[in-house]
Amino acid sequence: MAKVKYYYDADTLSYRKITVKKSDYYKKSVFGILAVFLIAFIGFVVFSQFIMSPSERSQKRELDNLKLHYELLSKRMEESSAILAQLQDRDNNIYRTYFEANPIPEEQRKAGFGGVNRYKSLDGFDNSTMIKELTKDVDILTKQLVVQSKSLDEIVGLAKEKEKMLASIPAIQPVKNEDLTRMASGYGMRMHPILKYRKMHKGMDFTAPVGTPIFATANGKVVKAQRSSSYGNVVYIDHGYGYKTVYGHMSKIKTRKGKMVKRGDLIGYVGNTGLSAGAHLHYEVHKNGRAVNPISFYYGDLTPEEFAAMQKAAAEEGQSYD
Repeated sequence: MAKVKYYYDADTLSYRKITVKKSDYYKKSVFGILAVFLIAFIGFVVFSQFIMSPSERSQKRELDNLKLHYELLSKRMEESSAILAQLQDRDNNIYRTYFEANPIPEEQRKAGFGGVNRYKSLDGFDNSTMIKELTKDVDILTKQLVVQSKSLDEIVGLAKEKEKMLASIPAIQPVKNEDLTRMASGYGMRMHPILKYRKMHKGMDFTAPVGTPIFATANGKVVKAQRSSSYGNVVYIDHGYGYKTVYGHMSKIKTRKGKMVKRGDLIGYVGNTGLSAGAHLHYEVHKNGRAVNPISFYYGDLTPEEFAAMQKAAAEEGQSYD
């Protein structure tokens, strides 16, 4: 049973019963309900800031995972860039220097991407800046790798050419040390044994018994293998790269014009043909059409002591054998 309420009426000096209109009652009820809903809504909004739904938790885990992998990928990118930088440094300062190739300019290696905004499609996302920066770093690293790959391809080509060139430079004695009687005469002004006057001796004379094997001192092509009035039986070999060698006074030629020979191949035997005063090999080295001292071209055959002894013997003034 509802409790009856009264109020004191000062005009009548008596208590009167309080009566509530139905409209007022309904208003209070509606306001009460609205207040309850409002408080509940506010509570939900506040509460939702601290408590996530299962879907939100899942999305947050995925986002955290993506950020973690982004950090790991960024670190690997930095490490890869550091390794590439070391390779670029070796490429410019060691490989290309050794093969006498120009270094690749830094601006060519690390040039960016100009023109249109190539990353425009990545705009409009929560992490657009992060994605664009990583994509840009990947593009730059990829371009640097392409430049370095092409450079290494060039180095391989240069190495093959260098190997071919080194094999084509005279580097051994044409007659083995154990077969020599002596090194009769070196490069320079000498008394000619037949003509009896001093003239330029453009090669070196290796004294050895008739029939001693003579070897090509580098890879090349035989351009002459014939009889000469001055050099007797003589062989000329063109090695390319400006180098040619001459082998004179042979007793017998064991090669032919047009034949490709390799360093160490037998090309003839020591003799005493032509203008010669004794059995020996007259050997010349020409560089770019000019005779040079052959003593500089035995680095692949002699010990330091043997080379010093040869230098001393070659420097002595005396008579040549031709």
